[in-house]
Amino acid sequence: MASERVLVIEDEARIAQFIERGLIYEGYRVSVARDGQTGLMIARDNPPDLVILDWMLPGLDGLEVCKRLRTASDVPILMLTAKDDVKDRVTGLDAGADDYLVKPFSVDELMARVRALFRRSQPVSRPEILRFADLTLDTGTHRAYRSDKPIDLTAKEYELLELFMRNPRQVLTRDVIFDRVWGYDFGGESNIIEVYVRYLRQKTETDGMPRLIHTVRGVGYVLREEE
Repeated sequence: MASERVLVIEDEARIAQFIERGLIYEGYRVSVARDGQTGLMIARDNPPDLVILDWMLPGLDGLEVCKRLRTASDVPILMLTAKDDVKDRVTGLDAGADDYLVKPFSVDELMARVRALFRRSQPVSRPEILRFADLTLDTGTHRAYRSDKPIDLTAKEYELLELFMRNPRQVLTRDVIFDRVWGYDFGGESNIIEVYVRYLRQKTETDGMPRLIHTVRGVGYVLREEE
């Protein structure tokens, strides 16, 4: 049985109770806060192992709570919201959330996301220096360089770039990228992979540097040198 402590920050009593019951049934220890400020105080006084955070909270909204949690720790954060637009999902992830679940959701899906986040937060192997062409990635510091020029990456940009650099010259399908970077599939109509690939290209192709991340139409993407 699980023993990790989960903090649920959700103002709707029915949803909070639904989540709490599911977590307790799976063996997690649960704390519940009904507003962002209270949630932050609980997280400060008794740091949780994972946070389930509603976007629409009274007073301090979920995005601001997420940003403040992220400045204080690397605790996994699962954002809950009724917003289903890709731009909103990107906003939540960029605020520091590790995953995103749209209401309404089943308890089975919620628990699967929780388990996936705990797996991803497990200690990783010793730091490595990954290299491809003139691109370098330090897995210890999460810093990237192109021709010794530093590249500032967000958490998701780093994860995506690490996936490419651990699989050079291999075509990575959308399904593989969704699974390895986001832990689930946003859906066939989502363009979030395209969005983040564009971010990486903008940051790695400055000053006319040749493209390294290439599109394989109808399949996915590949890290390779231009022919």
